[in-house]
Amino acid sequence: MPLYRDEAVVLRTQKLGEADRIVTLLTRRHGRVRAVAKGVRRTGSKFGSRVEPFMHVDLQLHSANNENGSGLDIVTQAETLGPYGEAIAADYSRYTAGTAVLETAERLTAEEREPSLRLYLLVVGALRSLADGEHTPSLILDAFILRALAISGYEPVLSGCAVCGEPGPHRAFAVGSGGLVCRDHRPPGAAAATPDGIELMLALMSGDWANADGVEPKVQREASGLVATYLQWHLERGLRSLRFVERSLVERP
Repeated sequence: MPLYRDEAVVLRTQKLGEADRIVTLLTRRHGRVRAVAKGVRRTGSKFGSRVEPFMHVDLQLHSANNENGSGLDIVTQAETLGPYGEAIAADYSRYTAGTAVLETAERLTAEEREPSLRLYLLVVGALRSLADGEHTPSLILDAFILRALAISGYEPVLSGCAVCGEPGPHRAFAVGSGGLVCRDHRPPGAAAATPDGIELMLALMSGDWANADGVEPKVQREASGLVATYLQWHLERGLRSLRFVERSLVERP
């Protein structure tokens, strides 16, 4: 069983037996990998909290090395690179947004062990921003989702008509058509989009935080609703964690 080393973000964990955990990792060079962290649930484990969700770690693993590429690797060493878990878990808005980031990343990596460096770097950046409290958590999440969709080939069209290319401004957002659409190509059920909501999504796509940070909560809620609907349409099923993010937006004063 050959050894290899890689950086990773811990996306998810699940119990295995009495003392072990299966950890789902998004690695820098090997894509999404599932591995066993032995003894991690015991008091005094050598891994401690280093293989918990939100953690950015440097890992040494034993490869399962099956002919068909399946099976679980084994974590043998873990060193912390970014201890984001404590700061994110301490705040409800950060935690719900961070959970949605991790779930989105896992769902967008359909194939295990298929490298996705851009997505990996995007996840690390989103978790770092959440932990540092640089911006409103829901804005960080929406920026992550829009950019992650673009990496996956699903970037929404926000400047012209997604069907015919007619220059905007347009006021209808049709998820099945790929973004904004003109009057001639507006399908039944298309969502209404305000100029401010569209501008916010464009700012989040380009990293224009100077404008994104100053928008009103109602504009944030509109943009978050459009982003969530667009993401879940492409995933073809709901994202469980988004329900809690939406609730935190409503409850925020």
